[in-house]
Amino acid sequence: MEYRLLGRTGVSVSPLCLGTMMFGPWGNDDRADAIRVIHHALDAGINFVDTADVYSGGVSEEIVGDALQGRRDDVVLATKFFMPMDNQPNHSGGSRRWIIAEVENSLRRLRTDYIDLYQVHRPSPTTDIEETLGALTDLVHQGKVRYIGSSSFSGSQIVEAQWASRDRNLARFVTEQPPYSILVRGIEEDILPTTQRYGMGTLVYSPLSGGWLTGRWRKGAPSAPTSAARPSVRFDMALPANQRKLDIVEEIALLAEQSGLTMIDLALAWAMNHPGVTSAIIGPRTMEQLQSQLPSADVTLSTEILDRIDELVPPGVTLNAKDNSYGAAELRPQARRR
Repeated sequence: MEYRLLGRTGVSVSPLCLGTMMFGPWGNDDRADAIRVIHHALDAGINFVDTADVYSGGVSEEIVGDALQGRRDDVVLATKFFMPMDNQPNHSGGSRRWIIAEVENSLRRLRTDYIDLYQVHRPSPTTDIEETLGALTDLVHQGKVRYIGSSSFSGSQIVEAQWASRDRNLARFVTEQPPYSILVRGIEEDILPTTQRYGMGTLVYSPLSGGWLTGRWRKGAPSAPTSAARPSVRFDMALPANQRKLDIVEEIALLAEQSGLTMIDLALAWAMNHPGVTSAIIGPRTMEQLQSQLPSADVTLSTEILDRIDELVPPGVTLNAKDNSYGAAELRPQARRR
């Protein structure tokens, strides 16, 4: 596995990052099995692990902490904060009060003295970015955090944070974590060019588009998701955008077959191919899923394959806007009604 530089940090990470959202009650609640999956990923050459405090209410971090005992120094460990951890009004967000408290909880759950990459899970519409950066800078100075990053920040929010760091002499975000897949290409228009200009590493999540690019759901198949089984608008088959996604999946499946690849190999290799992408986050629940995803790190796609994908889904296009993670505050009716 060839490693890549994480932005301008000088740290080398694997092109596949092991995401652990599915370890714990949200997915695989067998802790011993989840630990085996993590160990297998490390043995295969993955040295980058991403989790978050909110995943299974902290259980994911606990599982990762157990799995990394004796191997901690060989792993670039990333976690995130921001999402509500309970019903208490101040147990979420980007305030100094919450950051200083929650980093201690993550360190305890992860059974480590330091976090390599501490990320803001979402931008806050109510907290000054200088407040967040100031608290994170203190954690860096204390040695509890090595680097800091953002997740699902818009291009303008990335720039604002970079300028605040420069003007106030604060630690800067060295990474951004956005959604990216063949079906969700919106970041190519703004986010990726912005992270490249600032020398940031980009860790893309959901490169299999929530299962759409695994072959699990096919047009007309009995296993296709329905609005009753999967109530999210991302899977509501009554939406024309999702019908279009099923059409594209059929074409992607054919292209993969003609290329001698699985859909998973094709989709993951495509996500890792963009020069602005550092690492693609995979989120296996089982050993079988992990093993089906590992070979993609060694797949090189031809220009012909890339051109064909561009014909199916033009650069910068997201087929279903609900697959993005942007505009949660900005696009609410009360924010845009005139």
